[in-house]
Amino acid sequence: MLRIKPLQIALKVSRKEYITPHYIRVFLEGEEVAKLADTTIGINNKILIPPKGTDKVYFPQLDPETRRWKPQPPALASIIRTYTHRGIDLAKNEIWIDFVAHGDEGPASKWAIEAQKGDSLGVMMKKGKRTLYTPASHYLLIGDATAIPVLASILEDLPSTATGTCIIEVHSKEDEQTLYTRAAIQFIWLHNPQPQNGSRLTEVCKAQPLPEKDRFAYIAAEFSSVKALRHYLRKEQEWARDELYAFSYWKAGKAENESASSRREEREG
Repeated sequence: MLRIKPLQIALKVSRKEYITPHYIRVFLEGEEVAKLADTTIGINNKILIPPKGTDKVYFPQLDPETRRWKPQPPALASIIRTYTHRGIDLAKNEIWIDFVAHGDEGPASKWAIEAQKGDSLGVMMKKGKRTLYTPASHYLLIGDATAIPVLASILEDLPSTATGTCIIEVHSKEDEQTLYTRAAIQFIWLHNPQPQNGSRLTEVCKAQPLPEKDRFAYIAAEFSSVKALRHYLRKEQEWARDELYAFSYWKAGKAENESASSRREEREG
């Protein structure tokens, strides 16, 4: 149940660039970008893709009694997906969001691939600053391509005194990115052109030496990988609950709205 109405902003595509062959950064501009100044880079947002046949974003309305979104007519209802607030430039009234370009099977990926200057996109975000990770001396960062925006944001924020390992699985060698950090981080890149058929993230994690104290792990990937990694760290390696954050961004074979409840239950379990 939603208790606070999030910011709702209609933006236009200003430009886009392929960071790698399977990674698109879409820049969005609008007069209301300043409203996002008090949000955290790397935090999730909701993007709203206008319904077919219109370029106008119709934001859902919050029912003041139930505190839930009111249903919208199909002709006005946007496709809503969860993405990551990757950057903001208040001088240009511009934000940017990164998309994995994995073909047109997903509506958000399809939209990013086809996006042109001037196309509309809605963005909803909660107000206020939030913490991405727990301060520690040693970090274990694990994710697939969908996790790069949040992992990159964490890496950029880590102090120079921190150490750790970052394991990221992408489509191919050409999709590896140079991620900035002041910390002493060992990067391990894995290549997987068909992530929907399985992942090596858990296997590779198990082969790494793990810190024994003053540690924190951030994991974001497909449902089965997150579940296996959570079990490995919490049950086999006896990491405490507050030493680990793990969340699945997607579930193989399921659309985001179809897998939301099972992904939420696994995170809270």
